[in-house]
Amino acid sequence: MYIRSRGRAEEGYRAPMGVNKKELKRAYKQNPRPMGVYRIRNVANGKVLIGVALDLPGIINSQKFQLSLGGHTNKALQADWHQYGAENFEFEILDELAPGPDPSHDYRQDLKAMQDLWLEKLQPYGDAGYNKK
Repeated sequence: MYIRSRGRAEEGYRAPMGVNKKELKRAYKQNPRPMGVYRIRNVANGKVLIGVALDLPGIINSQKFQLSLGGHTNKALQADWHQYGAENFEFEILDELAPGPDPSHDYRQDLKAMQDLWLEKLQPYGDAGYNKK
């Protein structure tokens, strides 16, 4: 196993031959991550959590990780995860926001507006969901 430490490879990770790490990094930064609205749905009781993220695959992975470790910030969702098990939860992307031509645009307000529309539509509060009003 290789470990990267202090910027140099010490018996560390080595990129495969012919792979330019700087080029890979540049390509990753230029390729925007999908952003938008996601839903975590408890199929056992129908409750949902609606959220937004600038990186949908990243947030879904993070939510699953937090729940599996038992440290999710939404205590009601975490309790149901323990009660019903991971197999009774679905993670879905409800809506995506396409990036515009300006790479410096801050999409947080746009995402907040999208989230507000989905919260209004689904009303995931109280017995119907895990969101707080």
